[in-house]
Amino acid sequence: MSNAQKAANVLTNVARAAFAIGIGGAAANSCLYTVDGGQRAVIFDRFQGVKPNTVGEGTHFLVPWLQKPFIFDIRTRPHTFSSISGTKDLQMVNLTLRVLSRPEVSRLSDIFQTLGLEYDEKVLPSIGNEVLKAVVAQFNADQLLTDRPHVSALVRESLIRRAKDFNIVLDDVAITHLSYGAEFSKAVEQKQVAQQEAERSKFVVMKAEQERRAAIIRAEGESESAKLISDATAAAGMGLIELRKIEAAKENAASMARNGNVVYLPSNNNMLLGVNPGR
Repeated sequence: MSNAQKAANVLTNVARAAFAIGIGGAAANSCLYTVDGGQRAVIFDRFQGVKPNTVGEGTHFLVPWLQKPFIFDIRTRPHTFSSISGTKDLQMVNLTLRVLSRPEVSRLSDIFQTLGLEYDEKVLPSIGNEVLKAVVAQFNADQLLTDRPHVSALVRESLIRRAKDFNIVLDDVAITHLSYGAEFSKAVEQKQVAQQEAERSKFVVMKAEQERRAAIIRAEGESESAKLISDATAAAGMGLIELRKIEAAKENAASMARNGNVVYLPSNNNMLLGVNPGR
């Protein structure tokens, strides 16, 4: 046997070995699957259907072609959705709800059979809108703000109960946004303006009442003063009035004497005399 034939045989054997190893590796790889942390696997068997038991984390064996794994993420995930709902007094409000959900691990096979892998996207928006509309319809528009903790508690309890029917666990439910329609906002603004106008009218009425009382008291005081003066005049004659005139004239003369700009014009000549010539 020549060297060329030996080399050809060696290459042939190596190729056969590599092919066998490749086939074996592919077969081994098709018999293994890995479940990462925070995940669970549901096995579908072509003869038995979906197996009731879930598979935990790690690398596991399966029968190629006969069995197929479906991986579920069992970690808590956030979901946000909005709903426009009507209140008890027929006002429209826009609410945004945030929930933290995860599947019930012991019922993963049932979830896979009824809802599939996208169970949360199929269930949570629909039941969330249903619960929001049912709860909001029990309150007036203003109560959604004044009784917000009570409203949130009702939404949380109702939504947790509804999600449990679909084997979904809700770790948290919260109303993150609440806004009213344009009509309600306009009505609130008009109500505030009306309240301000009412307060202003009340103030005007109170002011007029106080002015009326002050006028009455002032008139009564003037009437009492006039009566006292009349009584004094009747008792003592006109002497009191003459005395008041003299006192007034005296005060006027003193005031004019202190003013340097006051001059007198005598009637008998053309000279101007200052009251205070020394200034």
